[in-house]
Amino acid sequence: MTMTDPIADYLTRIRNAIQARKVRVDIPASRVKKEITRILKRHHMIQDYILIDDGKSGIIRILLKYTPEGQSVIEGLQRISRPGLRKYVGKDEIPRVQNNIGLAVLSTSNGIITGAKARRLGVGGEVLCYIW
Repeated sequence: MTMTDPIADYLTRIRNAIQARKVRVDIPASRVKKEITRILKRHHMIQDYILIDDGKSGIIRILLKYTPEGQSVIEGLQRISRPGLRKYVGKDEIPRVQNNIGLAVLSTSNGIITGAKARRLGVGGEVLCYIW
């Protein structure tokens, strides 16, 4: 079975693990997924992550984060640009997610970065996903 959209699969695995109240989720690794995970960690949306070498591409083990009331810190994940319909924005069109509470993750010439950092750097790119 070939996977046509690995980023959508990544977001869906996280979404399903949150809905099932799992403590962790294992995801096949790729460079883009590692960068998105790093952004999630930097913005305190996950507890931590571990890169596991399995002899192939590797596995990202994400430790999910919940509030004391049991609510997930991540409320929503949405894939924007997909293989069938790419979504590119210029530096002046970078979206703000949930009134700047959420993150827009972009693939730019400077790498995978958040919308806020792309605005600071003055670069546009492909909008990969929204996380709030």
